[in-house]
Amino acid sequence: MDASHAARKPRIAVSACLTGAEVRYNGGHKASRLCNEVLGEYFDFIPVCPEMAIGLGVPRAPIRLTGDPAAPQAVASHDPALDLSGPLRAYGQQMATDLTDICGYIFMQKSPSCGLERVKVYKANGYPAHEGGRGLYAAAFCQQRPDLPVEEDGRLCDPVLRENFITRVYAFAAWQQLLAEGLSRGALIAFHARYKYQLMANNPHQYKTLGKLLGSMTRDDDPQELGPRYFSQLMQALRRCASRGNHSNVLLHLSGYLRKVLSEDDKLEIRQLIHQYHDGIVPLVVPLTLLKHHLRGHPDPYVLQQVYLQPHPENLSLRNAI
Repeated sequence: MDASHAARKPRIAVSACLTGAEVRYNGGHKASRLCNEVLGEYFDFIPVCPEMAIGLGVPRAPIRLTGDPAAPQAVASHDPALDLSGPLRAYGQQMATDLTDICGYIFMQKSPSCGLERVKVYKANGYPAHEGGRGLYAAAFCQQRPDLPVEEDGRLCDPVLRENFITRVYAFAAWQQLLAEGLSRGALIAFHARYKYQLMANNPHQYKTLGKLLGSMTRDDDPQELGPRYFSQLMQALRRCASRGNHSNVLLHLSGYLRKVLSEDDKLEIRQLIHQYHDGIVPLVVPLTLLKHHLRGHPDPYVLQQVYLQPHPENLSLRNAI
């Protein structure tokens, strides 16, 4: 990989223990093979450990969440009088402001500081509540950055969730690039056009809603005001994982652009593979590869600009498992 390519890699914040840093309470780590051996080639990681950042050493007494799962407190496990809630929340707010150039965040699961969901919250009797909570640092961070793609390391073991997260990260990076180049009315419409079929796969209803939002834009509307509203709704729409049915519908739509140039046998083959994908017989990459093969032979400028065809680097093989 050359230096110019490396410079373009999106930046992702990550819980430092997942990179192999020995920052856990017991002096250990939770090195993630996915982060370090797979994703590290495509992203620049920014390791963050909020517990170390607020002054806790290694090793240290563990902390846990207590009280109301909807608004828990973080205290030292062996000294409940030591309340770390304020510092963790403040650091989350600070990092949400400081990390302006990241395109995503991978948090450590089940952590009282970094867990995104189902973190144990202990009641006064010492037993965990039935419903889990969210780590205090992560909660404060995400509250200020609701559009940023975030995920837990454990959930990234699910191929559908992994593909969805990485798709959103690259969408966020594309938006950052658009802002850097200058947000105009034409640029906003062109950006939406590129995401048409990706949106149709993830959230067909929101695709129509966003289309109407931009369609109602007049010469008097300020793209600097409309753009952030559009992007916030886009990122919310992309959070929904695409179903096999929606993927199949998109593939059929895209294959329609080839109906006048392919033989009946070629069109039948595409339809058969799409149906096999829909029925779970083959992964998404199979009909998609054939479709892209025919598009190379019969290029359509509008279709070839579609993010859906390649929302992330091909070598990540994310669509081989969904």
